[in-house]
Amino acid sequence: MIGKLTGLVDSSGEDWVILDVGGVGYLVFCSGRTLGLLPPSGGGATLWIETHVREDHIHLFGFADPAEHDWFKLLNSVQGVGAKMALAVLTTLPPHDLVRAIAAQDKASLSRANGVGPKLAGRIASELKDKAGGIALGPVAVANGVRAGEVSEDAISALVNLGYRRAEAFAAVAKASGDLGSGASVERLIKAGLKELAS
Repeated sequence: MIGKLTGLVDSSGEDWVILDVGGVGYLVFCSGRTLGLLPPSGGGATLWIETHVREDHIHLFGFADPAEHDWFKLLNSVQGVGAKMALAVLTTLPPHDLVRAIAAQDKASLSRANGVGPKLAGRIASELKDKAGGIALGPVAVANGVRAGEVSEDAISALVNLGYRRAEAFAAVAKASGDLGSGASVERLIKAGLKELAS
C-alpha cells in the first residue's frame, strides 16, 4: 500500500494531479482544496495517500494533510458516500468546517457539496456524529472544553432565525457557553453569540 508520495507536480485537472516520483507519474485524485494548495507544474509536493484496490482498477486519493485524509476515510464509512462524493464534500468543507457542520448537525452546509442531497446530508451528519463520539467543535470550543451535548439548542435556533448559518451559530454559542459557564441563560448566550459573530 502507498501511504505517502513526495515528488514534482507534472500536470493536473479538475479532480486529479499527476505526481512525478523519481520518473514514475502517479495519477492521484484530490479534493479541490488539496489541488488549490499544490504548487504549479514542476513544484515539489507531498500527498498523504489512500489506496483503493478493486477488481478492475487501483485508484490513489491524495490529501494535503492527515486531517483531510482522516475525514475522507470517515466519510467513506457512511452508506451512500463513495470516494468521489467524499472528495466533493472535502472540496466544499475543509476539515475545520466539516467538524463544525457535523457537530452542529448543519445539513444545509453538507448539502452544498456536489451530489449530496438533503437526505444524504442528514445521514452523514447523523452517522459521523455517532462515530466521532466526542468530536471537538473546533479550536475555539476545544480551548473552552465544550462538547456537543453542552450547547444550548435554543440559543443556536435564535441565531439561525436571525440569518446565521447553523454551523456559525453553533460555534458562536459553543464559545459563549465556554466563556460564560454551564449555568448561563439563553439570553446571555444569544448576546455573547452575537458579539462573537460580529467580531
